Amino acid sequence: MNALELRAALALALVYVLRMLGLFMVMPVLAVAAMDYPDYSPLMVGLAVGGYGLTQAALQIPMGMMSDKWGRKPVILLGLSVFAVGSFIAANADTMSMMIVGRILQGAGAIAGAIMALATDVSRESQRAKVMAIIGIAIGFSFYLAVILGPLIAKNWGLAGIFAITGSLAIACMPVIKWIVPTGVKVSSGDTLPQKGQLAQLIFSSQLWRLNVSVLLLHMLITLLFVQLPVTLVHFDMTLDSHWSVYLPVLGLSIVGLVIMMGMARGRTPKSFLISGSILMGVAFFALALKDHSWWVTTAAVVLFFTGFNYLEANFPALVSSIAPAGQKGTAMGIYASFQFFGAFLGGILSGVITDIWSAEVAYMVGAISTLIWLYVLSGLKEVSRVKRVTMSGQFIDTQVLALRGKLLNASGVLEVTLNSQQGAVYLKVNRDFDANEARRIIDSA
Repeated sequence: MNALELRAALALALVYVLRMLGLFMVMPVLAVAAMDYPDYSPLMVGLAVGGYGLTQAALQIPMGMMSDKWGRKPVILLGLSVFAVGSFIAANADTMSMMIVGRILQGAGAIAGAIMALATDVSRESQRAKVMAIIGIAIGFSFYLAVILGPLIAKNWGLAGIFAITGSLAIACMPVIKWIVPTGVKVSSGDTLPQKGQLAQLIFSSQLWRLNVSVLLLHMLITLLFVQLPVTLVHFDMTLDSHWSVYLPVLGLSIVGLVIMMGMARGRTPKSFLISGSILMGVAFFALALKDHSWWVTTAAVVLFFTGFNYLEANFPALVSSIAPAGQKGTAMGIYASFQFFGAFLGGILSGVITDIWSAEVAYMVGAISTLIWLYVLSGLKEVSRVKRVTMSGQFIDTQVLALRGKLLNASGVLEVTLNSQQGAVYLKVNRDFDANEARRIIDSA
């Protein structure tokens, strides 16, 4: 990467870390800290934990498309502003209802698609994977950091302090976007942002819907867990500010488990490993559903849960990228992200309603049973090999598309071809045998 690309990658990663810290820090804290509010109930807690997911799911695709019309930075700055307003409303809330309003507004700042598009704009095709990898690592890091910091901040400043810090971090991101991240040349690529005309086809894709439902269940389960787990730990006479002492070793051990699974997979994503990840999460929920489990059983269950969660969270996006047709990755990832955030909303609602009517043990059991449905969904997923996506430019007209596609499909290592004559774009899915020079000669001779 050159200096410009490195600056963009690090700056965008910082924005992601600061923003996601705000969303995640609340999760291990809210279920216990919210007991001080006059309108507290498990349902309200579920809405507060997962409420941001509803607006994130609804606005993820529209705001990505909007960044194509208005520009990346204006949409990102708008999203950060809305997120900050929601954070400060939640910080000053004296009822759960008002806090939920703040959380829903936080979710309305759905800028993930616009940030990824900006990362594409400021990086060369050859370096784009590295830029995306840096941002991806930052997202994972922000989650682990938030789970540990949340209880510590709550000890000194309470729930209001977490939301106030969250709003302040969002404001701190604005000058980074405005002046530090380069603007770049806008790339309106079907592999970068959702395209309206592709939505129906990809939603009902025979393989992609399985990954979309899988990520919905994945984030439903982690939200369900964080609505229940802090209260479970309190029952072991652990104060909220000491919960980090459980999360820190648990996350450390789960990362070791992730590394072991990744090593065994040898750079591939076998279906058996995806099924194993969901089984680990299911076993964890079954263990937590036991009425008289010990602290050690709880800790072991949470290690199993996060080992499975980490593996699936890391591998599902790569599978979406491999399965999505050439030139349609942006739409596929937009749909995937919408399902992901709706899963968080669903997990909060489900957990709150079940705990209100029955008990935490029943909520854990529902989580366990949902993994059985998940196994059925995953059983129909076909094995796929990781592929590389390449975008090239060329000058050709509609009447040349059919012949050009045929020639490119016969080129070394080319698996799929999508051509857009209006944009002069050639989208390719390729394997390791791909010869870029050969493809370039074919396009130039069209």
